[in-house]
Amino acid sequence: MKVQTVSMTRQNINGLRALWLTALAFAILLAQTIAAQARPDSFADLAEKFSPAVVNITTSTVMAQGAGPSPIVPEGSPFEDFFRQFRERNEDGDRPRRTSALGSGFVISEDGYVVTNNHVIESADEIIIEFYSGKELEAKVIGTDPKTDIALLKVDTKEPLPFVSFGDSDLARVGDWVVAMGNPLGQGFSVSAGIVSARNRALSGTYDDYIQTDAAINRGNSGGPLFNLDGDVIGVNTAILSPNGGSIGIGFSMASNVVTKVVKQLQEFGETRRGWLGVRIQDVTDDVAEAIGLEKVAGALVTDVPEGPAAEAGMESGDVIMSFDGKEVADTRGLVRQVGNTEVGKTVRVIVFRDGKTQTLKVTLGRREAAEGAIPAAQPGNDEKSEEPQQKEMLGLSLSAITNEARTALNLDADTTGLLVTDVDELSEAYEKGVRPGDLITEAGAGMLQISGIADFEELVTKAKEAGRKSILLRVVRDQDARFVALPLEEKEMNKDGE
Repeated sequence: MKVQTVSMTRQNINGLRALWLTALAFAILLAQTIAAQARPDSFADLAEKFSPAVVNITTSTVMAQGAGPSPIVPEGSPFEDFFRQFRERNEDGDRPRRTSALGSGFVISEDGYVVTNNHVIESADEIIIEFYSGKELEAKVIGTDPKTDIALLKVDTKEPLPFVSFGDSDLARVGDWVVAMGNPLGQGFSVSAGIVSARNRALSGTYDDYIQTDAAINRGNSGGPLFNLDGDVIGVNTAILSPNGGSIGIGFSMASNVVTKVVKQLQEFGETRRGWLGVRIQDVTDDVAEAIGLEKVAGALVTDVPEGPAAEAGMESGDVIMSFDGKEVADTRGLVRQVGNTEVGKTVRVIVFRDGKTQTLKVTLGRREAAEGAIPAAQPGNDEKSEEPQQKEMLGLSLSAITNEARTALNLDADTTGLLVTDVDELSEAYEKGVRPGDLITEAGAGMLQISGIADFEELVTKAKEAGRKSILLRVVRDQDARFVALPLEEKEMNKDGE
């Protein structure tokens, strides 16, 4: 009897345990289902909490009356006398006039720092900040960054101001809820909600990293914050895509992880200080990778190395930058952002692919802003050989040695070497890849050897074929801009039907 009681007790315990586990599994499943379908009932709490830190910005600029376009009237036209009399009646028409513009912004510190777009306050003579309470203060510009369209302003205040904080924009996922606040069309404070439609959008700038959203953004919203549901600013509303000037659900906010770096430098220096490597680059394509023996289609292909940090470190045209400061380089856009975000004067390790193997270079970065006036140019070093002009048709190209007449016509330096493209077969891959008459081929092959004549080029083509290459890499220069083009070594033959 005693044994039976113990057995029944164990059965009860096992049954309770199974029931508990079933209930727990059901609860977890229910919680996951609720979380997946969760939608905020309202954005009112978020709007109420953070709206005091969102501001309207009014700017005014003095412009000459004559700055606008004047009507063009043909001489002798019946309207000539009319417009002459109109101008005479308005003799003070050249008197300066004041124009105004509206935008948005947000306070990021209790002592009065305000973030907005550069285009909102650009060229403004006066900037007025209007707070949610209706209070107005005049602001001064601390610094601007046209490249990311960010400006930092400052107002003097005796009282601590309500402010908002930046969040990590990299954590934002496509489909997350976001809220935009600002002053659309000058109507005053407004809130709109939507989702993150896309990430890492590039519009036109070098450092672009935009969050795309369908939250309504209109003119006047520029410079306002884009919040996540935690109340963190993950973007600065900057632009819209629209055929009519109004919101059609395609708006762009500069990612906060870009903005925070800019704002920090503007606070500290009043200007940006971005790292500068000193190279011109292009993306690595499949055919380029095959032509130089690169296993992975990644990195940034160096097309030119002017005088600067990279040149001093021994970087060469034709190198592929595979790693920068310990991080792999995916493409040119990624490298530009990596370099720009690195401290000026820092010595970094740069791994390059050259002649079939990798090398590590140590580069001490310069400052991009100080170097932007320089125009990188190729520096070929061989003297021109004194030989009769030669011509050759290869790879869909008609090539010729550089003559004195060509130097004059193309404004080339006396020491420029290479081959001149005199014609391009429009059915060739060279034409499809943008090679045109007047281009110069200065280097070729996996090792990027300089070319001084037809014989040099023929030898490099032969070596590439012997090495089993399907294509050869050419360095093509046009108007001092260099790029690399990979052309197939075996030209496609047409059959009798022309296919």
